Amino acid sequence: MTQDCAAAPIRVLVVDDSAFMRTALRRMIESDAALKVIDTACDGMEGVEKAARLRPDVVTMDVEMPRMTGLDALSRIMEIAPCPVIMVSSLTQAHAEATIEALSRGAYDFLSKDLSYASLDIVRIKDDLVAKCKLAAMHRRRLPPAQVPRRAAGMAREIAAPRVICIGTSTGGPKALQRILPMLPGELAAPVVVVQHMPPGFTGPFARRLDSLCRVRVKEAEPNEALVAGYVYIGRAGQHIRVLRRGSGVYAHVSATPTNTPHSPSVDILMLSAADQFGAHAMGVILTGMGCDGQHGMAAIHDAGGYTVGEDERTCTVYGMPRVCAESGILDRVLPLEAIPGELVRAMAMTAGVEMHG
Repeated sequence: MTQDCAAAPIRVLVVDDSAFMRTALRRMIESDAALKVIDTACDGMEGVEKAARLRPDVVTMDVEMPRMTGLDALSRIMEIAPCPVIMVSSLTQAHAEATIEALSRGAYDFLSKDLSYASLDIVRIKDDLVAKCKLAAMHRRRLPPAQVPRRAAGMAREIAAPRVICIGTSTGGPKALQRILPMLPGELAAPVVVVQHMPPGFTGPFARRLDSLCRVRVKEAEPNEALVAGYVYIGRAGQHIRVLRRGSGVYAHVSATPTNTPHSPSVDILMLSAADQFGAHAMGVILTGMGCDGQHGMAAIHDAGGYTVGEDERTCTVYGMPRVCAESGILDRVLPLEAIPGELVRAMAMTAGVEMHG
């Protein structure tokens, strides 16, 4: 892989109306020998023309630009020269909403920047930018959807109907959630709590976008909120979310602590709380994402007798978080993305002592 990258670097087109940002992004991208910026464009119209002519492996796209916005340029590129596009967005409400819209139009992923502290944030996003450019180029191959669900290794287990369902995801998660949550019935029998790695300011617009697409209600979780069946709760970016049991109810606990986790909210923290509070009546689902967040939480749910499902490699944007869970032997089922909504409904129809079969 290293030799291939050295012989044929990943070709990146940078589109941004700021000369400063174009230079900074070029330097960050080319800090890795596997990546090469083949050209830059100063607005969306020029970006579309160069994407069509140069056929880059990856495009980085600013959101707000003259002549043609990043959203319109993205849509046009998807029509005439499809390739992975990474949106580069500032942390404003308008840009957050535009970025969520971009993901629904086919953007591969996004990076955030704060223009008021640009020089500091540019340094912070370098590693993330390089990693996402590499992953996006690798993902250009389009994998066929898996048709047959697979059981994970191990014996069939008896499960109880879950009282809470926890979903964890990262890179590729927004698109994955926009595919599966609209497939859930409005009368879903348990609350669903989602941790999606996003910067502060993005989870609110994301929840509103999902709510407009789904029969279940979708909202950002509030502190001490009662979590009810038929709702999906998105953990607020920058704060951890835990689930608590109070009598027969499920409640959200939102906190800034601990502060030493790689991600906030953390999938592990959510799922560890579900295992602790609900034991065999917890269900964990791990979707596409980079890294290993969720491995400990999914293991805790599995060890407590709860039900664990992982997304199949063939439908993952990034087979990282599901991979570590699969390799740890803590998944009861491995399913393609499109089969997961049906499995959630099926699990909630179970009663204690019923065995799950493939």
